[in-house]
Amino acid sequence: MNPLHVLRDSWFFFSHNLPAIARLCLPLIVLESLFLQQVSSLVDSESAAAWRILAGLLFYPLYAAALILFLDARSNGQTPRSRDLLAFSLRLWPSFALLAAMSTLAILLGASLFVLPGLWLMIKLAFAEYLLVLRGLGPLKALRESFEMTSGYFWPILLCVLGVMLPLWLFEAWVQESAGLDAEPLANLLLSSMNRFLQLFSSVVLFRLFMLRSTQPAIE
Repeated sequence: MNPLHVLRDSWFFFSHNLPAIARLCLPLIVLESLFLQQVSSLVDSESAAAWRILAGLLFYPLYAAALILFLDARSNGQTPRSRDLLAFSLRLWPSFALLAAMSTLAILLGASLFVLPGLWLMIKLAFAEYLLVLRGLGPLKALRESFEMTSGYFWPILLCVLGVMLPLWLFEAWVQESAGLDAEPLANLLLSSMNRFLQLFSSVVLFRLFMLRSTQPAIE
């Protein structure tokens, strides 16, 4: 499980399937960004954080599940229709939203204690979404299974996640700072949507790691 090979293969897939991924996920991402932009103009900064979490629970499960299904289908040489993927992700929304809520709460609690516990939990829960969507596990069972699957593979997963997310976190911080400077609303919407769309690359990387891990024995 070489992190450089995983990142290289994931980028190859992401770049070659970019139009299909954009058609599938970008409309919902733009709606999510527009929703947050409108809410941010109506609430104070303290309430905005709670609304960001709520928006994530509303929109993220839909396009994230659809993307996972797309990745699985393309890996098997299939070319599914976007509407079929979105229809299936809509059926998964209740359980996926519950999983996302539990994962977010756990990571936030870990981060409130110190940064490292939050980061550790983020890596340990990295495969939960794929277990729920592709193996049909319930939210709690998916969380437990993710803990087991990541045992012995923490550092390769961490290196892959940080390699993708650190630049995106810096970009997100810049976007949020720009949004607070009375910048053009349309420009803010485009930047916010671009940031969320680029973060989908992390889902491709984690899917690649999940597939590699599924073929390897656990390391105690």
